[in-house]
Amino acid sequence: MNDEHYMKLALQEARKAFDLDEVPVGAVVVMKDQVIGRGHNQVELLNDVTAHAEILALTSAFQHLGSKYLPEATLYVTLEPCVMCAGALYWSKIGRIVYGASDPKNGYGHTCAQSPFHPKTQVEHGLLQDECAQPMKDFFKAKRS
Repeated sequence: MNDEHYMKLALQEARKAFDLDEVPVGAVVVMKDQVIGRGHNQVELLNDVTAHAEILALTSAFQHLGSKYLPEATLYVTLEPCVMCAGALYWSKIGRIVYGASDPKNGYGHTCAQSPFHPKTQVEHGLLQDECAQPMKDFFKAKRS
């Protein structure tokens, strides 16, 4: 399996959010070529501003492992994490973060002068960027019409 494969799984999660009329963001947590956590935005469904895809995927991974740290895991997420999610990722000590589309309005890069992640966390961006951005564009275009 490769990064593209796992990002496509995150895109499947984003489609679930889209179908629920949620902002279409999806995430998967992978360790040793096994998906150990999945999540998609459920803010409206759960009436919870913290129910972001990343938070739900992390919680699922923690429960799967019985651990609160993920130094050997990778998070694949379709959109650049916000500051709240970046904080959760910091505390998880996740080993690697791969995100697709940038979020210039709400992404961590908009508000953080330096990396908000654990010093050992590797961050990569732009994987399947156009495919990850499209559900967001479609979602907000439909909201404006």
